[in-house]
Amino acid sequence: MSRLATKLTLKLTYPVIFERFSPLFVTWNTVSSRSSGGTRLRGCIGNFEAMDLEEGLKEYALISAFRDHRFRPIEERELRKLECGVSLLTDFEDAKSYLDWEVGTHGIYITLSLPIVPATSTDTSSAPSPFSSSTSLARLPGRQRRLTATYLPDVIPAQGWTKQEAVDSALRKAGFDGRITEEVRRAVKLRRYQSSVCSARWEEYWGWRQEATSANA
Repeated sequence: MSRLATKLTLKLTYPVIFERFSPLFVTWNTVSSRSSGGTRLRGCIGNFEAMDLEEGLKEYALISAFRDHRFRPIEERELRKLECGVSLLTDFEDAKSYLDWEVGTHGIYITLSLPIVPATSTDTSSAPSPFSSSTSLARLPGRQRRLTATYLPDVIPAQGWTKQEAVDSALRKAGFDGRITEEVRRAVKLRRYQSSVCSARWEEYWGWRQEATSANA
């Protein structure tokens, strides 16, 4: 693993457009050998806390390559088929409702506190709008469990999801296994954010590294 880790990390420099500290995600994709050049997710992990980019990118390049529990660790024989993407997260905002964000612009971070139960209400004259954060679900007193999940901004349009479909998928990703009703959706606390993304495939990375090595020789 140490040999492969060395190949996956290197000394980093930053364009002046980037802040030195930022929340970040590192995504690994496998590139199809077909002419379409499509990609398939191979690992993706990040951190919502602002990190020093040099240390954070090194750390999460390795964590997402070797410790994403959804996938087996990346092996050296896969390197030539890989694409690595870095997302620097910006513009975090609390959404007014689970629909208060734009597909293709925002990523979403959802939180659902459990357990939740229907609250007693005598007013049944009208149902709350899905564009409102109000809900007739009440949170039980005592210890609660929080479910969280996120989707980066580029994931949702790539999947072809609507806003509701993205939130429903995020609920499942977070571990919610109950029936997803409108009341459950309105109980979700959603933060929206944007990102700056760059990516490189193996041949681009290796060519750049060879140039850097020659320049420093």
